[in-house]
Amino acid sequence: MERDLLNELIKWKDSGNRKPLLLEGARQVGKTWLAREFGRRYFPNVVYLNFDKDRILHDTLEMTLSPDKLIAAIGAATGQRISPDDTLIIFDEIQEEPRALTALKYFNEEAPDYAIIATGSFMGIALHQGTSFPVGKVRTLRLYPLSFPEFLRATAGEGLVDLLYEKNIDAITGLKSTYIEALRNYYLVGGMPEVVQEFIDSHDYNLVRDKQTWLLDVYRQDFSKHAPVSLVPRLNQVWDAIPGQLAKENRKFIYGQIAKGARARDFETAIMWLADCGLIHLVHRINKPNIPLKAYEDISAFKIYANDVGLLGAMGNLPTNVILDRSRLFVEFKGALTEQYVLQQFLSCMKIHPFYYSADNSRGEIDFLFQNEDEILPVEVKAEENLQAKSLKAYVQKYGGRGARISMSDYREQDWLTNYPLYAFMAVM
Repeated sequence: MERDLLNELIKWKDSGNRKPLLLEGARQVGKTWLAREFGRRYFPNVVYLNFDKDRILHDTLEMTLSPDKLIAAIGAATGQRISPDDTLIIFDEIQEEPRALTALKYFNEEAPDYAIIATGSFMGIALHQGTSFPVGKVRTLRLYPLSFPEFLRATAGEGLVDLLYEKNIDAITGLKSTYIEALRNYYLVGGMPEVVQEFIDSHDYNLVRDKQTWLLDVYRQDFSKHAPVSLVPRLNQVWDAIPGQLAKENRKFIYGQIAKGARARDFETAIMWLADCGLIHLVHRINKPNIPLKAYEDISAFKIYANDVGLLGAMGNLPTNVILDRSRLFVEFKGALTEQYVLQQFLSCMKIHPFYYSADNSRGEIDFLFQNEDEILPVEVKAEENLQAKSLKAYVQKYGGRGARISMSDYREQDWLTNYPLYAFMAVM
């Protein structure tokens, strides 16, 4: 299935000053497939090394970081000819060989003609363990689960995606029912590549849920494999708490709802570990919407979202018929799934990591807030065709500017806000 990040890899290949590329992302989002597929399409020769499964370079890396000697060792170990003119070298799961990560610096400085892509699933925790990161010597890209447009392309073809990015509002509105049907499926299936492939192959929602459950088990196994033994119970507690925390009307993460008497210092390390692995996303509070927003971030108040909307439904054991039944769509767990979906599109399609807003002395809250050059855009998310936006209106009246509402309603502009359809906002906003 096509991934939008492939275009960035093509630009990297053709760039005049090409640094080694580090492809980051959570486990099972498709990093290895993307790197190998890119190599298959655009390089006559691909040399692939998986540091999680074999140690063929371990002894060499212990002795030297010289690119020439490493290239000779790779060629000898794989039996492949390696040329800077036509070969892509893939270092998969590079966090398992920290000195390989350091070696990227020397490839950049001494052998820049070689095309190297490294992938890493646990880069955040590897760096916390003392691994040296070659700052300024690598290009970094992050891969997320399939976005809704990527899901559309994989399941319904290119045409519906083209209309989105052409911003053809009339045509999009005319096909509203088609987009909504696809959105229902996306809420259930999500964007994890193996789950999407199962949906394409079988269209059996029970098999889709089985695949999601398997992935959740893989993540739990990763806790035990990669985290300190003493941290594993708290990782599981935080992980298990996510659906319930998001199901609250106020989705701010409350430590006391993990366990009676729980405090921030008990779970901060577990939360950061999960975030560093890309398994959760933290959206921090802003209590004063001034530029730059980062300067007004309240790091003690945040919401925690999962890495995928389909996995969130599986984590909450949400019945598939609740999502697929038109009459019950979004009635249960509706806000959580919708905000999760919107956040994923912000991150993957729009390259935006938003905040949320609430004032110290007010119950009014803005779901998402982000800075667009010298403007701040407040965003309210509605799961249905709900045109009320009381908190958003109060915000605009107080701070000025315009607001954005993302809902199931059609695209429309009003004097103080623009409504964007849930199924199209990532392309037309």
